[in-house]
Amino acid sequence: MRAALWFVALFGVAVASALLAGGNQSTVTVFWSPYRVDFSLNLVLITLVLFFVALHLSWRAMSALFELPHQARRWRLQQKERAMHAAVLDALSELWSGRYVRAVKSAEQALALEALLVSVRTADDPAPRHTQQLRALSHLIAAESSHALRDRDARVSHLQAVMTSYREQPDETVEAAMESAYLGAARWALSDHDAPESLRWLNGLRHGPARRTLALRMRLKAARLNQQNTLALETARLLAKHGAFSSTAAQSLLRELAVASLNEAHDSAQLQRAWDALETTEREQPEVVLHAAQRMLKLSGEAAAVMPWLTPLWNRMVQQPDSCSPAIRERVAQTLVRALVLLPADSDWLASIDRARQTYPRWLELQYLSGMVCWHHGLWGKAQQMLELAAPQLKNAELQRQAWRTLAQLAEQKEETARAQLYWKRAAEVATA
Repeated sequence: MRAALWFVALFGVAVASALLAGGNQSTVTVFWSPYRVDFSLNLVLITLVLFFVALHLSWRAMSALFELPHQARRWRLQQKERAMHAAVLDALSELWSGRYVRAVKSAEQALALEALLVSVRTADDPAPRHTQQLRALSHLIAAESSHALRDRDARVSHLQAVMTSYREQPDETVEAAMESAYLGAARWALSDHDAPESLRWLNGLRHGPARRTLALRMRLKAARLNQQNTLALETARLLAKHGAFSSTAAQSLLRELAVASLNEAHDSAQLQRAWDALETTEREQPEVVLHAAQRMLKLSGEAAAVMPWLTPLWNRMVQQPDSCSPAIRERVAQTLVRALVLLPADSDWLASIDRARQTYPRWLELQYLSGMVCWHHGLWGKAQQMLELAAPQLKNAELQRQAWRTLAQLAEQKEETARAQLYWKRAAEVATA
């Protein structure tokens, strides 16, 4: 449609020009004493048009002639700029392919070309695009390759060059390169097993980049390497919320770090604060509960403090038998025995344990627990009955040994010397097995 309109307009101009030129009888008279010259108006108009066209073309030709040196200079600068881009691309491809020496040479070539461009460029020359970003990227590539080559001095030199460049000319386009430099420096420090240095670089990141998955993973590794288990636990929680691990791996990691944070406590007050700092899901894990209870008993022997921790675990184990493995049930029984024997006799606990034993008669650890609690309550006959049934079948050496020792003590109280010696012998055999 547009082409048809152009043709119609062209034909209209042609018809108007023909009518004007064909029927125009006007003349232009030029007086040049003593001469008089008459020209046709059409000829004068055509001559003027041709004159202006020739003048315009001559002006354009002169401008192009004088512009040739500037164009040649811009062409040379563009060639250098293209060579700089090509060198950066070569450095990246060589870094990814593992040719670190070539990557360093290509990055240094790009830096040399950038310095040459800066030195030869004048105020009239157009500034190359992304110069600062390319310079920072070249330094990072050279630093990464130098790290792979174990050239620490060159790595530090290129890293400092990036920092200096950003401080002298802060630019939003170089902000990403600066974040890459901080993350790279933290990763290099981790590779050198320098956890405090890695954490120092990670702490220098802004709030947004510091919460990215990559930064959090490195913070987790650095904290664990530096044995800062509380920081590692907080970081692992963020990673779990970001979906950085599978549910099983996240649960296992959080459990391990929660136990490690409890191990940092050196008295009962510190342990209580560490326990309160755990999240609800972490306090519900049987391994964490049992470790906290055992450590509290070891540090202070405050059995009353651990019973609020053990009671929910005991109720869950009894009400949901599939929630705890046999190994966990053995640890629950062992920990409850240690706690209950330090407390005054409690008939409610005795009744609860006896109901659980009757509900799950095949759980040997419940028979052991029932026997030990009966012994603590002075029910020696029932205690002996339960322990004699459980002791030969228990798989846990510690539980089996304690059962035989308790039976030996009961036999001594009844002055059954031969039986006591037999039980002591079996306890010793378990200890040496």
